[in-house]
Amino acid sequence: MDKEILTQEGKDRLEEELTELKTIARKEVAQQIKEARAMGDLSENAEYHAAKDRQGEIENRINEIEAILRNAEVIDEDSSMEGRVSLGNTVTVYDEEMEEEISYKIVGSTEADPGKDWISNESPVGAALLGAEEGDTVTVEAPGGEFELKVLHIEQ
Repeated sequence: MDKEILTQEGKDRLEEELTELKTIARKEVAQQIKEARAMGDLSENAEYHAAKDRQGEIENRINEIEAILRNAEVIDEDSSMEGRVSLGNTVTVYDEEMEEEISYKIVGSTEADPGKDWISNESPVGAALLGAEEGDTVTVEAPGGEFELKVLHIEQ
């Protein structure tokens, strides 16, 4: 399995989620299964089947997080390339075509969250921005075609 690139913040979030799943969610679903069993016939017991499905989801997520953490490489945001876009940076760019400024945080693919404007270093925009300096214009090769972004500000 490839290394999972994480910021320290992302690793901490995953560890918190793992702890919550193991200590709280497992107990809650076990109680739900116990209560559903007490209702009798399990073959037609919707509560029992829903609780068992939830239990499977919890165990799958626990396994997924444990695998990510086993293969995690935490980036040292303090030793990033000074003055150049690197993992962990927040980059403000200007999109001339859309006539707007937008800020992206460059993270590993595990942490990417487009809703927060956290983009993967492997995404077309993230890959194009890596290594750029303030004032540079980068060309992004996206599935919908090429476009340019001007790097306005890099925040460590």
